[in-house]
Amino acid sequence: MLLLALLLMATVARADEGMWMLNRIDDRTARIMKELGLQLTPRQLYNPEGVSLKDAVVDFGDFCSGVVVSRDGLVFTNHHCGYSAIQQLSTPERDILKNGFVARSHEEELPAEGLFVRFLDRTEDCTSRVMRAMNGLSNDKLDSVMSAVEQEYTAANPGKYCLVKSYYTGNAFYASIYTTYTDIRLVFTATETVGKFGGDTDNWMWPRQTCDFSVFRIYADKDGQPADYSKDNQPLTPKHFVRVSTAGYQPGDYCMTVGFPGSTDRYLSSFGIHERTEAINAAMIDVRGKKQDVWKRWMKDDRSVAIKYAAKFAQSSNYWKNSIGMNKAVQDLDVIGEKETIEQNILHWMADDASLQNRFGDMLPQLKADYANRFDAVRAMMFFNETFMRGAELYRAVQPGFDDKDYVREMDEEVLATLADNYRQQVPARYLPDFYSVIDRDYQGDCKAYAKAVFADSTLSAAYVEAVDAKMKALRADITAASKRINYNEHLLTQALLEMEQEAAHYSDANFSMRLSYGYIQDYTSQGNHFDYYTASASLLEKAARQDEVADYKLEADIVELMKRGDFGRYADKRTGDLHLCFLSNNDITGGNSGSPMFNGKGELIGLAFDGNWEAMAGDISFDPDLQRCIGVDIRYVLFLIEKWGHADHLIREVLGE
Repeated sequence: MLLLALLLMATVARADEGMWMLNRIDDRTARIMKELGLQLTPRQLYNPEGVSLKDAVVDFGDFCSGVVVSRDGLVFTNHHCGYSAIQQLSTPERDILKNGFVARSHEEELPAEGLFVRFLDRTEDCTSRVMRAMNGLSNDKLDSVMSAVEQEYTAANPGKYCLVKSYYTGNAFYASIYTTYTDIRLVFTATETVGKFGGDTDNWMWPRQTCDFSVFRIYADKDGQPADYSKDNQPLTPKHFVRVSTAGYQPGDYCMTVGFPGSTDRYLSSFGIHERTEAINAAMIDVRGKKQDVWKRWMKDDRSVAIKYAAKFAQSSNYWKNSIGMNKAVQDLDVIGEKETIEQNILHWMADDASLQNRFGDMLPQLKADYANRFDAVRAMMFFNETFMRGAELYRAVQPGFDDKDYVREMDEEVLATLADNYRQQVPARYLPDFYSVIDRDYQGDCKAYAKAVFADSTLSAAYVEAVDAKMKALRADITAASKRINYNEHLLTQALLEMEQEAAHYSDANFSMRLSYGYIQDYTSQGNHFDYYTASASLLEKAARQDEVADYKLEADIVELMKRGDFGRYADKRTGDLHLCFLSNNDITGGNSGSPMFNGKGELIGLAFDGNWEAMAGDISFDPDLQRCIGVDIRYVLFLIEKWGHADHLIREVLGE
């Protein structure tokens, strides 16, 4: 443990890579950030005893990030982060998704049922507590030990949400203590065509023109404490909120994100990356593509279906395209070859050291063998999950408490027929659930006829659920032993790398805890093509002119007219005179960072992170500093739409302090 502590303290941060814990910013890192242009001290970034920047950044619903921008608890996040709440509040009669929404007063703000935000109070190192509790126990007891330590924190912090997580692949542990607010209300959203401009066509691509933002407000009881929705609740007076800057930026200007990146695997072995691309991603690409084709057809023909499935489709398609991009980037950038080189370096490093050989000598051969042994079962499990658990919804629809508000049985019947037939073509016969024998015996192998019968007969649907449960248990059993050994040896591989590279920068993989990424505004070049660091109004109009041929470029006439008019006022860039829409930085982000505030050197808000670029889609497992970019929506574009399209002058005054 002492060695590990020394290793984690001996890091030298790079300007463009890393998801750094705010409570672990050392003097050298602080110096580098200052040299790049940060005017805040580490204490102004993270101060559990006082007020700091972290107090204005929120975990938005446990799937995104957000930032508080006013003394009345106003929160900016991405449109796609608020999308599910917006969809839930939409009906064919009041189509907020399509038409947008502006609350003209607090009384008009709409409660978003089920949505919450969390403020991080503090993060504490609990590595020694976990390690002491693990003494003499096998590695598979780790989750239970972490849960027990978590319960201790919960007991010691009444009313707080406490979470213990693993860092550095199980080599360190931290507890995060949060305050949770559950009365969250929608304040503003632009039309879906603006908030999702470019759709699947542009997703994970640059250049972008998407104004990916939505606005919510946090409410609390009269004492400012968390409370369930009540008409008597008041807007929260936050501990801290950030100032919004309309001054703009240029290449080389300091840029920093603070948010909750979800998951990266940058310490993953070469064998693990092969499994990720060829088993996990391959299944996601294949099955989701077929499911989305069915959904898309139904959604196009019926607006009520489109509203019901808007959030589901967005969530499914986002990581469907992500997986396509990741597999391409892994191949194009030879990520597996790079990992193999690192692993060979580790073998050379420990070759002449008996102690190191004793600790790490077996890990790579065991990883190779165990990944190979479980590959077929993992691939089948992923196809199974994407088909029967995340694809066709019947399994969930027959469970007690299922909310069928956003469910279309007739469409799901077609999905089941399509995906069940595809599943049989993708996996060996031993991975087929028992109902396939019924399909062959009673329906002459016709999955469409079987699906029709299952949806019409509760007895058959019960048998279907039983068969799904049984096969899932069997698949899990097939990989249990190998998975335990893989988890342990991946843990050793990370430990070996940390010891070998004691003077190099090593941040922990993302795990949806608060992280800071710092760098600067920067363009990039890929395969001979140069991409500028920002987009402006003309590029939006160029794409909108193609909306008849590209449906994702549809844009309302009033938005087009606003852009053509060119009356950008105080939101125009001081140097170009144009309205900047989106911009690039070399900040290090991943899923979960959506909605993360992008700060300038003064800690002022200049944008909201919402995407990454296609050329660097392998970023979750390997960071490429020449290619990896964070795409953000310019805060001036956000304010322009709030004022000029939404005519919400009251919000502008609230945000800009006028």
